[in-house]
Amino acid sequence: MKIYDGIGANEERMITILARFFIKDKENIADFKVRQLYGMLCSVVGIFLNVLLFAGKALAGILSSSIAITADAFNNLSDAASSLITLVGFKLAGQKPDPDHPFGHGRIEYISGLMVAFLILLMAFELVKSSVDKILHPTEVEATPLIIAILVVSVFVKLYMFFYNNRVGKNIDSAAMLATAKDSVSDALATTMILLTTLLAKYTGLRIDGYCGLAVALIVFWAGISAARDTISPLLGQPPEPEFVEKIEEIIMSYEDRGVIGIHDLVVHNYGPGRVMLSVHVEVPSSGDILALHDMIDLIEHRLKNELECSAVIHMDPVCVDDEATNELREKVAQMIAEMDEKIGFHDFRIVQGPTHTNLIFDVVVPFGMKKTDEEIVKELGEKIHAFSTSKMEYFAVIDVDRDMYGKAVKGEK
Repeated sequence: MKIYDGIGANEERMITILARFFIKDKENIADFKVRQLYGMLCSVVGIFLNVLLFAGKALAGILSSSIAITADAFNNLSDAASSLITLVGFKLAGQKPDPDHPFGHGRIEYISGLMVAFLILLMAFELVKSSVDKILHPTEVEATPLIIAILVVSVFVKLYMFFYNNRVGKNIDSAAMLATAKDSVSDALATTMILLTTLLAKYTGLRIDGYCGLAVALIVFWAGISAARDTISPLLGQPPEPEFVEKIEEIIMSYEDRGVIGIHDLVVHNYGPGRVMLSVHVEVPSSGDILALHDMIDLIEHRLKNELECSAVIHMDPVCVDDEATNELREKVAQMIAEMDEKIGFHDFRIVQGPTHTNLIFDVVVPFGMKKTDEEIVKELGEKIHAFSTSKMEYFAVIDVDRDMYGKAVKGEK
């Protein structure tokens, strides 16, 4: 995949030239080291450009006596600090696993993204204070051709930074770089607003510099909130992308002709970009050749590792498919659950027969947001299953309730 596919030719050419000098095998973004180098390169470029923008805007702010321009200058200085944090984050995240951190240090990248978000919020707070002071004590704002030129160049530089950070962030799946991209586009909007306000002051004499600074602060504040949300979610444990779950299912279910009946209890653990572990239960016929089935499971685990770059552990669940009584009761339960709610699934169905009663044992999979409680679901199903009873045989339900974390965690019994 081309790392800058979708970016303008000029932007692509500049970053590609830098990548050619500093990144070996630059097209292989699946390699963790290449990914790390892209993150570090973009961070260094961000530091350099933000320091230049700070110098230019600080000069423009002094010459124009504009609190909005001066505040925007220090916002760029905080962006340089943010890029430095991102640079350090990428460097630390690339450390190898050790006894204290056996799953690596990949989540440091999320922490660096969160620190960037906090810096953005801190700068927004400082901008609010300065802007309120300027509203209370307005002064005349100068607008020379040099000041206008600095602001126009600043807008285009920030848009360029948004393009390359957003594209690279998406391709290497970096929350920190995507946070930086959001900050860049908010900076471009803020500087555009300052430019328009400066021109308005020049040609109309309106002194709304303080109000403009306040609007800039609100834009920066929203960018900080958005960036914080995007970095906190993976730290707390957000679900994987639906496409990732679908690809897991696609790979596993491609072995139906070799015995796979269904999958359930899929759990994905993310320890940072490139460090994903998953576990899943795969249903196989209980009458199958256990050695052949185990060999198939090993093959699936290797495919998941090679194609999705994740460490997979598969639990093999034997399912009785040849017993007429079990199949008949399974069909009744499937129909019952479908009538109850089509969003509910079930798996691990088996029966234990006795001389006076039969236990129907299975797990139901309930989506988050279900209005009924687990107890209500178990009670309702238990009562309906007991209604199967005859004078010669009673039926009882033994039910465990699972939560469907990804919306597609069950494929097979339904």
